[in-house]
Amino acid sequence: MKNNNIKSVCVFASSSDFLEKSYYKDAARLGELLAAAGMDMVYGGSTLGLMWACANAVKSNGGKITGVMPQKLCDFGVSSKLCDEFHLTTGMRERKAKMDELSDALIALAGGFGTLEELAEMIVQKQLGYNNKAIVILNTNNFYDKLIEFFDVIISQNFCKCAPDGLYYVAQTPEDAVEYLKNYTPVFKALTREELYAKQ
Repeated sequence: MKNNNIKSVCVFASSSDFLEKSYYKDAARLGELLAAAGMDMVYGGSTLGLMWACANAVKSNGGKITGVMPQKLCDFGVSSKLCDEFHLTTGMRERKAKMDELSDALIALAGGFGTLEELAEMIVQKQLGYNNKAIVILNTNNFYDKLIEFFDVIISQNFCKCAPDGLYYVAQTPEDAVEYLKNYTPVFKALTREELYAKQ
């Protein structure tokens, strides 16, 4: 059965303004498609990088954007005044929790260590059954190829006791990413206590 309850999508992405142009193009296209699909966006709240390219496109195409930012980063003067909602947090950990709370699904665009940390935490949350949200990795310019290979190593060498089917989805285009969300069916089964602690 398709999941038609995805109304708000958390987008993790780089805050760099110095990337190759195709990354911003894909981010903006994703924002257009999210808005067209009636999906609002939760993001880091800044006016920088891929996160802003996507958020600005959502907003420009009639969608709602919600920003979540730690006080320390807000003090840097990089928060967007165009957010329909804006939440201040005490730190990065609280920020991630709030973004998770406000969203029904998530998409990771190209990004640095912060994006990687956010993505990994959400995969673990789903693996352990805290949620069954759609997790999409948008692989612009094959950016995530090596990471996906590493994920395969983690699984093949039993550092992860589950098959990746339904745990996350790798999209090659913004269109692919949004189409996956539109048709998302929660098929991943979280680990049971017996599976988690079973001997190899």
